[in-house]
Amino acid sequence: MFEIGRSKRAQQAFAFDDIAIVPSRRTRGEEQVNLTWRIDAFTFDFPLIAAPMDSVMSPATAIEMGRLGGLGVLNLEGLWTRYENPEPLLEEIAAIEDPGAATRRMQEIYAEPIKEELIGQRVAEVRSAGVPAAGALSPQNTQAYAGAVVASGVDFFVIRGTTVSAEHVAGKAEPLNLKQFIYALDVPVIVGGCATYQAALHLMRTGAAGVLVGFGGGAAHTTRDVLGVAVPMASAVSDVAAARRDYLDESGGRYVHVIADGSVGRSGDIAKAIACGADAVMVGSPLAKASEAPGRGYHWGPEAWHARLPRGERVAFDVVGTLEQILRGPSAVPDGTMNLVGALRKAMATTGYTEVKEFQRVEVIVG
Repeated sequence: MFEIGRSKRAQQAFAFDDIAIVPSRRTRGEEQVNLTWRIDAFTFDFPLIAAPMDSVMSPATAIEMGRLGGLGVLNLEGLWTRYENPEPLLEEIAAIEDPGAATRRMQEIYAEPIKEELIGQRVAEVRSAGVPAAGALSPQNTQAYAGAVVASGVDFFVIRGTTVSAEHVAGKAEPLNLKQFIYALDVPVIVGGCATYQAALHLMRTGAAGVLVGFGGGAAHTTRDVLGVAVPMASAVSDVAAARRDYLDESGGRYVHVIADGSVGRSGDIAKAIACGADAVMVGSPLAKASEAPGRGYHWGPEAWHARLPRGERVAFDVVGTLEQILRGPSAVPDGTMNLVGALRKAMATTGYTEVKEFQRVEVIVG
């Protein structure tokens, strides 16, 4: 603990940039590494989830993500559930050069009400391709649109916010009690973000299948600047992994998946997240660099178009390749932005691990 003046104490925390993975005495051949991730009744080829951001996920890219072996999550409060054809609006957002003008225009565009019929239509489009369908709502809108989401036939219901508690209380609406809400559903729920042991334990007790670890701290977020809220991800993932272990004992064997969600910009961050205890990683900005990405070279999250207090920004990225190249390679650059799956496989082989669960035990050091 550190003393901050005479009245405040704080513990030290570490980001992914602060740590490194330590090689062991043994190495493995890459062909021996198994990246399979199993959650609920579903099995994926690798433990990566595409973030529910309009600049990353459309029905088409969610289908492609599923075809490649991962899970794509649609933002069910985004343009695809507000407009029948959002493509011209995505073109317009990408064409605005001034950042301030882009924020103002996005606030206007996202003021269009969400249409329940479009929720069902978009999910059906993904399901018809034969891949798992997942959709995300914020805690504020979960009760209003949960019926439409469940009726749409989603395979995973994601409740995602900058920070999510087991009970969301709003002044003009009934509080969202996640424990009651999740237990009433037949659909597996992934919920977050959270960044502390105690908050994670509360979310695990709601019956969630997975917990997102994060605080709105990715490339497109300015949460730390606007709200002063941030937790370095290496420490956050490690704390939540400890909560998973203790909840496993408390519940008599119920395993809740820990999913890192934030500050993951390159393949090395994915390996570090799993090394700190994550079962899977939700990625946004790496996939925004794909040629198929709806953002057309820009990346933004729901915080960027908040009507009263934007705490995110539209970030410009260079397009580096197709979604398949970014996920599975081959890579044409040496900076960790392509072949994310291959890099994780190589990291595990280099340190002597063949299973993701085993890799969570790898030694790390503080740089």
